[in-house]
Amino acid sequence: MVTGEFYTTIDDKGRILIPARLRSALATEALYVTRGLETCLWLMVPHDFETLKDTIISTTSSMFDRKLRILQRGMIAPAQLCDFDKVGRVNIPISLRESVGLSTKEESVLLGTGHYLELWNKSTYEAYLSESMDEFLDAAQSLSQMMERQR
Repeated sequence: MVTGEFYTTIDDKGRILIPARLRSALATEALYVTRGLETCLWLMVPHDFETLKDTIISTTSSMFDRKLRILQRGMIAPAQLCDFDKVGRVNIPISLRESVGLSTKEESVLLGTGHYLELWNKSTYEAYLSESMDEFLDAAQSLSQMMERQR
């Protein structure tokens, strides 16, 4: 399980340093980087990405399902396997960086969200948090009700 909120900067070569605590929790030498939801990138261990890919592309009939084609084009097609370098950095491909507004030498936010990481442009992430506060509070209320039912 990977959790935490880390501020990082993408260097001139398009790399970000994955904090040691996250690297040890991920226990992998490479991560798939792909488009996520809400204007961020997802960084996933190969096994989890393969599970996602296999779920989206479960059969050849998936190419006839409009929603699955959209997921294939948005998440599976742009995905790239990126190796860690000796110091724990991962190269974030320029096409993926540009698709979510990430720039070199600009502060970014790396989130550990349980089974994968999210990489956000810092100002985009802050705006998202502000804009989604009402939904966050609604979700917290739903969670409270769910927990009450489990008692």
